[in-house]
Amino acid sequence: MPIQFELPPMALLGPLLAAVGIYGLLRWVVWAPGGGTSPKSISDHALWVGVIGWLASTLQGAANAGIIFLNPHTPSLQQPSDILEALAWPVVGCLGVHALGQLSYPGPRGSRRLATLSVRRVRDFLPWKLAWTTLGIFAASAGTIAWAAMQPAFRPVPPVTPPNGTTGPTFFHDGRIPGTELAACLATGLLLLAAGTVLVLWLISRRRQLEALDAGDNALLRTIAMNRLLRTVSTVAAGLAAIASNFASRPEPATATSWTNPVGLVAPVVLFVMWLWQPPKLASFRAPEVPVRRPSSSGRKNVRNLRSEKHPAAVLTVSLGALLGLAAVAPAMAVLLFLGSTNPARATVISAVMAACVLLAILAGELLLERNYGAAAAVRGWPVQPVAPALLTAAIVGLLLLAVVIVMTAVGEATLPSGTPVAPGWIPTAAATAAVAVTAVPATQAVRRRRGIVTSDDGLDAALRAVTLNRIVRILAAFLLAQAGGLLISASRAWGALLETQTVPAEWWEATAAAAGYVLVAAAVLLSLIRVTTFGPRGAPAARRAPVEPAR
Repeated sequence: MPIQFELPPMALLGPLLAAVGIYGLLRWVVWAPGGGTSPKSISDHALWVGVIGWLASTLQGAANAGIIFLNPHTPSLQQPSDILEALAWPVVGCLGVHALGQLSYPGPRGSRRLATLSVRRVRDFLPWKLAWTTLGIFAASAGTIAWAAMQPAFRPVPPVTPPNGTTGPTFFHDGRIPGTELAACLATGLLLLAAGTVLVLWLISRRRQLEALDAGDNALLRTIAMNRLLRTVSTVAAGLAAIASNFASRPEPATATSWTNPVGLVAPVVLFVMWLWQPPKLASFRAPEVPVRRPSSSGRKNVRNLRSEKHPAAVLTVSLGALLGLAAVAPAMAVLLFLGSTNPARATVISAVMAACVLLAILAGELLLERNYGAAAAVRGWPVQPVAPALLTAAIVGLLLLAVVIVMTAVGEATLPSGTPVAPGWIPTAAATAAVAVTAVPATQAVRRRRGIVTSDDGLDAALRAVTLNRIVRILAAFLLAQAGGLLISASRAWGALLETQTVPAEWWEATAAAAGYVLVAAAVLLSLIRVTTFGPRGAPAARRAPVEPAR
């Protein structure tokens, strides 16, 4: 059967406006306030390209592609045309953002053009270890898609209630389309991703030289761009493999009570590895970041350059930041394996476990810091600004937003027709939020009551406390946003029932609520990945001396 697309002309208006907006944003970022480019603005531009490209690459909307749900009201992707459209927007979106990143660099403005006589080739700037890793991920994704192609189709089977009214084990009753149809769509997306990656790599290598950088930094900037591109497409390829595995792992209706998506457990690991695979820094921008540090007697220390501090306590605090990611990902994978990939409360439980484990890791770090480097006679510093205003604002907004979503969801679920097979989604969300809030209390108290650090620089202790407090508020803000987004996605039917009118059907409200939920989840992930030192003040004093008191 030929695939027919019904794409109205107005459907292209949104992506066109988004492309123009992203291009304008990137052009604004790359121009320094003085009217020209600088190594700092160029580095920020490369970072924004990577962040926006990562946000545009989400495949969450196509996670259940090819699955025929028993409930006809559950949104599903069964037609190949719908599946291709759901896959095309993330693939084209992430590649388009990286292409716009190269096209948005300003042209030469000087009287003399900076040029080189050597031929620029992709392999001259390609990070080879990352490139081979990306190639392996693409090959594994292709193998998973081939596995999905061999799976037969199943029709959904309604549950059967025994005549005597007894209940038995709960089976899975959803069906799926033929594996060849889904595999054809996924293979098309993977091939489009591979071809687009090659073209964008070629565009990066052929981009004009920038006047603000020398020849070495111009070459390094191309390597940075390729690094960010390859990391993004690796996660997209892993996402395509997770979709294929989710399809292939589905059991035959009414034959199994549990199942697990094996590749779906590996995809978060790929995401975490790619997040850690940081690109190099420009030499002209890296030099000012490591100033000569001298002991401070005024109690003023900038938390932004804490990484340059050589005190063992500072090294421990900085090193703890890398371990927080492992503390979040490893328990989440264990919980996902325990609950299965179809438990309706999995998103709430997983995000709560991740936040609680991070808070416990922060608490353990504070206890270890006090035990190894603290002393009762040491001066206890306290930061003038304990939490950055941006983080505090994000936490307050997340709390208010979650409260509104919980209340509206509870009201919407109460308005659903009687007999609707929907469990209250707001109750686990509220319980998980309360549990994480209780977990945050010991970590906060440990920061407040910890003994001072033995050091000649009385601003170090306050800076360490500020970093830990910002980490606590950051994880709480990200958790609140993730909880609100997850509840919007899982309880979208409640919003449809609550806001349905004659002019706007319930399906439109359900899709809008789910889309808003995905945006909040993406914002939560982005917030959790930003370093806390990014929110610190550049020149304002970050510490003051607290009254000397015996440590408890």
